[in-house]
Amino acid sequence: MKKIIVAIVLLFGMSMLNGQTKEELKALKKEKTDSIDVLKGKADAIQGEIDALPGWRLKATGTIGGSVSGFNNWYAKESPNSSVGNFGININAFADLIEDKYFWKNATNINIGWVKFDDKDDPTDSDNYEVATDVFNLSSLYGYKVAKNFAVSALMEYRSTLVNNFNDPGFLDLGVGGTWTPVSNLVIVIHPANYNFVFSHGDSEYDSTFGAKVVADYTRSFNGFNVKSNLSVFMSYEGSNYSNYTWTNSFSYTFWKSLGVGFDFGLRKNKQEALNYELKSDPGANFDSIDNELQSYWLLGLNITLD
Repeated sequence: MKKIIVAIVLLFGMSMLNGQTKEELKALKKEKTDSIDVLKGKADAIQGEIDALPGWRLKATGTIGGSVSGFNNWYAKESPNSSVGNFGININAFADLIEDKYFWKNATNINIGWVKFDDKDDPTDSDNYEVATDVFNLSSLYGYKVAKNFAVSALMEYRSTLVNNFNDPGFLDLGVGGTWTPVSNLVIVIHPANYNFVFSHGDSEYDSTFGAKVVADYTRSFNGFNVKSNLSVFMSYEGSNYSNYTWTNSFSYTFWKSLGVGFDFGLRKNKQEALNYELKSDPGANFDSIDNELQSYWLLGLNITLD
């Protein structure tokens, strides 16, 4: 009986000791977590002061995605002997010069994707990777500050493809107006005087027109996340047939050093591009007979961030 009582007392004492130790560890963990939060808040405040200093800001992010697969005698498929692959890259980079009286913001976006479907039983098909996505955007914005958050500005923006049909078509916007920066991460450009030059070759039918340019650009990095969104709109004074817009977005999360996962997507509408695509199969097509479908692309994959 004494042995049983002693055992019960020991078990009770051990449970009390373990419970006390567990509570002490929880309290210690909370104390350390609070200290980390305080230090991180101080580090973020210092980084904010660094970001506010005059000078150059340079950054680049890139997303790489792809897959390959092969089939041999897989009779459930229409092509039982085949190889399939896709590969894509997306690069966002900017170089900004921020001074007390002026700024100069430069950015580029490149998105290229390749796909391959090789039917090994069909000697006539191609076993090469073909370009599926081809996007190239380059912009340069100069502004002279007349107020804390407002500047008179000039913008150059160029959009085309890079691998196939470079500058066919190519869209070059040159314009002047004003730029508003309500917060440090957001830039809104409003240029009522803008000329949209369109370059093309051969039988393509493109027209350059005068109009207004509106750009909204948002860039932010926090807690390992990187966000980049750019909306570029040209509104032609000669009508909506000559207007266009492009909206590109890049999201990434860095989980180890400069490596992470990224997701990019873009949307575009351009009736002149839609008409010229339709004219390849229907020479009698015109602006009234075509459907100006929404253009889009997306890419999910490994992301690399360089500061």
